[in-house]
Amino acid sequence: MVENKVLIIDFGGQYSQLIARRIREFNVYSMIKSYRISSQEIEKINPIAIIFSGGPNSVIGPDSPHIDSDIFNLGIPILGICYGMQLMASMLKGGIVKKAVQGEYGKANLHIKKDSGILYNIEDKTQVWMSHGDQVVKLPEGFENIANTEVTDVAVMANFKKKFYGVQFHPEVLHTLKGKDILHNFLFRECNAQAEWTMADYIYEEINKISNEVKEEKVICGLSGGVDSSVASAIVYKAIKEQLTCIFVDHGLLRKGEAKEVRRTFEEEFNIPLVYVNARDRFLNKLMGVIDPEKKRKIIGEEFIRIFEEEASKIKGARYLVQGTIYSDVIESGNEHAAMIKSHHNVGGLPEDMNLKLIEPLRMLFKDEVRKIGEVLGLPEEIVWRQPFPGPGLAIRIIGEIDSKKLTILQNADAIFREEIREAGLSREIWQSFAVLPDLRSVGVMGDDRTYSFPIILRAVKSDDAMTADWAQLPYDLLEEASNRIVNEVNEVNRVVYDITSKPPATIEWE
Repeated sequence: MVENKVLIIDFGGQYSQLIARRIREFNVYSMIKSYRISSQEIEKINPIAIIFSGGPNSVIGPDSPHIDSDIFNLGIPILGICYGMQLMASMLKGGIVKKAVQGEYGKANLHIKKDSGILYNIEDKTQVWMSHGDQVVKLPEGFENIANTEVTDVAVMANFKKKFYGVQFHPEVLHTLKGKDILHNFLFRECNAQAEWTMADYIYEEINKISNEVKEEKVICGLSGGVDSSVASAIVYKAIKEQLTCIFVDHGLLRKGEAKEVRRTFEEEFNIPLVYVNARDRFLNKLMGVIDPEKKRKIIGEEFIRIFEEEASKIKGARYLVQGTIYSDVIESGNEHAAMIKSHHNVGGLPEDMNLKLIEPLRMLFKDEVRKIGEVLGLPEEIVWRQPFPGPGLAIRIIGEIDSKKLTILQNADAIFREEIREAGLSREIWQSFAVLPDLRSVGVMGDDRTYSFPIILRAVKSDDAMTADWAQLPYDLLEEASNRIVNEVNEVNRVVYDITSKPPATIEWE
């Protein structure tokens, strides 16, 4: 039982799990609970600190989420972030929150009035990341205004006696340059946290949880060969050993040569029995004529489940399905209070009537945390550091209708681009690099003849967790070589462009 833990109360913010991840980076255990949690439940958890997350609602709105007011009487230090700060101000005596005359979004400079508490040793005019339309206009009783920005008068409020703090910005994102220092101050100066929790502890907890739930039942794992499903299967295998059967479904939407590579890796190198299902025609038939990306994801998600159910029926007693779902899949698919960015086939694309119970040991982790677990488990480097690849595969990198011809074009162009990235020694530096085939054609000239062919869009990004990403400033000679090879080696392509948009405002994938 972990004694030294931090409770994060979630108000639907897209960065709630990112807060938890930042706490884990300090080797302190963190857990997330809904804002509906009662003060009695919190007393049973007995956290050393509470953090209120941000959220998409307005505190002054009629249906905004609130909390049990007795939470403020538990004697536990509290840090409110963005919405969490405004909620604290509005619920405590004397505080008032109003709609701001001018909202504040993006980078801002924090002017520090009092460098104590969570602002201890934080330099003046440090950059923070803002995203709010409301503001605290009157402080609750016992609070001081200890920092502001050019636009927001109360950017940090503090009740030093009760150890209640509110920040209007987001310290959990990397764009807040001293955000980790602020969180460190809260944990270790204000809450006396102890850095004693590790990823090995996480693995141990998941193994115990899985073995206690599954007992003697059989489990199947949807294995793609990527780091997420590989790490998930490794954790489950440690928990239940031979009760696990891994199934690799080739939906025909993989990268060039990928199906053979996955089978070789798991069957020859790991000696893990692998059920291989060639479902290429089945998926392509289901996707015929489908243009909408959300419909593609839901079709693919349901078809995966149906195949897993069919395979599970061949295994006596198989009642569970392991998925390599990670937190960025979950948050982009939306929840009760967080906006849906795009449904992921393994979250929003799941059919409501599925017969298998899910086991998702990585659901609350980010990609880099999954990689750390993979290293702790001793998985090979080529698996741990494989680039992320979406479950729907090339279906969401072919814009519009999918057919075999377009698949071949994209697979060949994508293989060339990834090869050039690899030859340049940039594979570990780049989070994802891939090609996209848009649903349009453009005029070109090749061999003195007019062409009317497809363009290829190249995309490469750098990221820590896929929640935000910057476009990769690749060397011009690399882009030139990739472009030359693609238009010369891939039939029906006469133009190559490079996407230089970050996330946000874009997403990493095009669909």
